[in-house]
Amino acid sequence: MTLYVSLFKPFFFLLHLTEAAAGFDQSLSGKLSELLKISGPELKKGKSRIFYGIHEDFPCVAVVGLGKKNAGVCGAENWDSSKENIRQAVSAGCRLLQDLEVNHVEVDGCGDVQSAAEGAVLGLFQYDQLKAKKTTKVTTQLHGSADLVGWEKGVKYAEGQNLARLLMETPANHLTPTAFANIIEEKLAPHAERAWIEEQKMGAFLSVSKGSEEPPVFLELHYNGSPGSTQAPLLLVGKGITFDSGGISLKPSSSMDVMRADMGGAATVCASIVTAAALKLPVNIIGLAPLCENMPSGKATKPGDVVTARNGKTIQVDNTDAEGRLILADALCYGHTFNPRAIVNVATLTGAMDVALGSAATGVFTNSDWLWEQLHKASVVTGDRVWRMPLFQHYTRQVTESQLADLNNIGKYSRAGGACTAAAFLREFVTAPHWAHLDIAGVMSNKDEIPYLRKGMSGRPTRTLVEFAAGLAHSE
Repeated sequence: MTLYVSLFKPFFFLLHLTEAAAGFDQSLSGKLSELLKISGPELKKGKSRIFYGIHEDFPCVAVVGLGKKNAGVCGAENWDSSKENIRQAVSAGCRLLQDLEVNHVEVDGCGDVQSAAEGAVLGLFQYDQLKAKKTTKVTTQLHGSADLVGWEKGVKYAEGQNLARLLMETPANHLTPTAFANIIEEKLAPHAERAWIEEQKMGAFLSVSKGSEEPPVFLELHYNGSPGSTQAPLLLVGKGITFDSGGISLKPSSSMDVMRADMGGAATVCASIVTAAALKLPVNIIGLAPLCENMPSGKATKPGDVVTARNGKTIQVDNTDAEGRLILADALCYGHTFNPRAIVNVATLTGAMDVALGSAATGVFTNSDWLWEQLHKASVVTGDRVWRMPLFQHYTRQVTESQLADLNNIGKYSRAGGACTAAAFLREFVTAPHWAHLDIAGVMSNKDEIPYLRKGMSGRPTRTLVEFAAGLAHSE
């Protein structure tokens, strides 16, 4: 069998070629430049050309426009436009070659090999595990030998996000709480089951799992990247509802299938820790993922029931579809036992977050300016943005004024400020000075907003969490 190797050649506006593309063109005595000049109008950002038979080693060459040279960080957009342009261009070129059933692609580093690697690996991912006809599997490598370390780093960042996408996309009957835990256990850590959860008096978590035949699982991950350090660990907590029917407060049937991804918080947290381990980041991280289904049955929690969380606070459950905050409450209480340096919880928590920000950014509620700055700085690098939301006492009063218990799991004005009252509820289970709640409901899936991700579950913001952890590893 002959292995055909294809070269992906992005270049800059007005035939300003990247360094690798210029070298390739020189090896062809300027043939690539000439073909570009006569092949049609100038290539704008994201537009492409394919040339065949111009090089004996690379019978198929894709060329994609990168946009303006040295675009840099854009304050208005809160990301590095150069990095985003590279991710988008490389993704487009790789998919173009994948559509031609090319199975190996050499990628131009475009001056930022990590971003190029991310674009290639993220762009080629497609969930087709349950289909008879599979998408062509494409391997990628950096063209030339420049900055192979940066390339491998980008590959690991992208593979981490792809792991989250894989978990989020898998149908709920294939990814039960136990199956989720087993997948992560193969990579990192053991898990605890119902007896341990009961021993920990996690009444809020158990109340959500009661309606399902699937047993709950509490997944605890420890990554000791700096074993000799006296630095307290970073704690990441992810909501792990592997299917959310709404329970007795049943959701509408339309689009309920996407609730297979209601464990997106757990998926991104676990994937980011797997990635941190792959990168050997010098930081200690603990991950917690309460995993269960939220289903209606004769055993399910009923609206108006009162349950007791691990810290002894009672909760009136007026809406069983506001279940994510219940399982996170117990996980946050347990997480404080590790005296963490900072706590970040991640959850597809509220439809209100989707209404507020859509898919542009993850909403962040935090009691710490320092923690916000670290998360924001990381998101500018990755292009997977975050946006700070209010955490006013105004919202706290709406969940603490409960008729039957210490707290109510929904705000007294129901839908008004729903993302904010959910965050206020979670804060009632936090005493740490550096805590952030990331509501990822709006960024859970991708239609066409992120060009280098195919339609489907997005795995966001895995790369931002990894970049954030990497930043902590090198800060006081």
